[in-house]
Amino acid sequence: MSSHAFDLVIIGAGPGGYVAAIRAAQLGLNVAIVERENMGGICLNWGCIPTKAMLRSAEVLHLMQRAGEFGLSAENINYDLPAVTSRSRAVAKRLSQGVDYLMKKNKVPAFMGQARLTGSDTIEVTSEKGKETLKAKNIVLATGARARELPGLEADGDLVWTYRNALQPKRMPKKLLVIGSGAIGIEFASFYNTLGAKTTVVEVMDRILPVEDAEISAFARKQFVKHGMNILEKAAVKKLDRKKGSVTAHIEQNGKITTEEFDTVISAVGIVGNVENLGLEALGIEISKSHIVTDEYCRTSVKGIYAIGDIAGAPWLAHKASHEGVMVAELIAGGHPHPVKPESIAGCTYCNPQVASVGYTEEKAKAAGYEVKVGRFPFVGNGKAIALGEPEGMIKTVFDAKTGELLGAHMVGAEVTELIQGYVIGRKLETTEQDLMETVFPHPTLSEMMHESVLDAYERVVHI
Repeated sequence: MSSHAFDLVIIGAGPGGYVAAIRAAQLGLNVAIVERENMGGICLNWGCIPTKAMLRSAEVLHLMQRAGEFGLSAENINYDLPAVTSRSRAVAKRLSQGVDYLMKKNKVPAFMGQARLTGSDTIEVTSEKGKETLKAKNIVLATGARARELPGLEADGDLVWTYRNALQPKRMPKKLLVIGSGAIGIEFASFYNTLGAKTTVVEVMDRILPVEDAEISAFARKQFVKHGMNILEKAAVKKLDRKKGSVTAHIEQNGKITTEEFDTVISAVGIVGNVENLGLEALGIEISKSHIVTDEYCRTSVKGIYAIGDIAGAPWLAHKASHEGVMVAELIAGGHPHPVKPESIAGCTYCNPQVASVGYTEEKAKAAGYEVKVGRFPFVGNGKAIALGEPEGMIKTVFDAKTGELLGAHMVGAEVTELIQGYVIGRKLETTEQDLMETVFPHPTLSEMMHESVLDAYERVVHI
């Protein structure tokens, strides 16, 4: 058994782990990373990136089907699902190889294998080559999360799929049931619905996309239904009866249980942290509901051990993990970084239409005791949106009525996942309504709607 010593060892090479490694190396730390499967983690290989590649294919198909609206002609419009999947996997592979290159560029040795903490400064890595021991002054846990499975609704890879199965489909679903309407569920529902699957989404909460502002959720729902989806809210799948080629779902809604047959089910009912088999319990690292408990600087209950990203809890977002990785690396190197504030992190969902948000919803702002001013602006009032053929959407802003602080921003419509960063920066710089109103937005752009939404909050809107 060989042994190596480092200032820092990171377990997990996803968007939290590999970014932490790069920043630590930049700061002069002797750092190593351990990964049991693929460089880039779930995000690059089975999450953020390949799903967006597939959704892009669906978006192009949707535009091709609308060719006549743009004065164009397209015949025999169709898709090749294996080719769509192949492109998605190629994109993921390219980026995973890119992370491998970045590790080598920054002189970060990568140990491929299963890691286990055998002490507060000792890691045992098991691989096909055998076992290696890594000694570390500091350890960062960045092992991510996996799909949650509910009793009776477990995935089998044939009739009932997880996100991994949905990214490498053996067939095109004809009649699809998606359980859960968070980002993962609604993105797959949007993809397969666009490709022609008769799609039903079941959500246990009172509305789909339940973490979003209620108005945004309602607007998105109308668009999904317009595109042919069947949406069941305040509903739960109680049981799945599986037989060859089909699944009968027992769906409870309003106290009544109905049954419906589907050929494919995608389970997207949340995630659980990858905390098992790491030796955490023996060290006394505190775990709550499958996630490691940390303070605002990602420090665990054991000195010198940190946890970042999905394993450290919500929000379960790659960009949150990356910034936590940078923060922890700088902290270990003796710096004084600011903690990552969850309420300043944007959430993006790449369905059709897209949804994006940052900060407080109107409801949460009021519940927190704020007196609010709310502005709204519809896509139909924007010249660029009309020119693009994308008139369906809305931007909503929430301000503190007393100070003018931007409390939150919420969007639904074309390219809002790109627009939201403007408000993210505004919140980071503690921008007020006056700053935003005095900012000149270029014309014609979708970003002008951000300006108009602010103006609307203060009864100065121009184009509606």
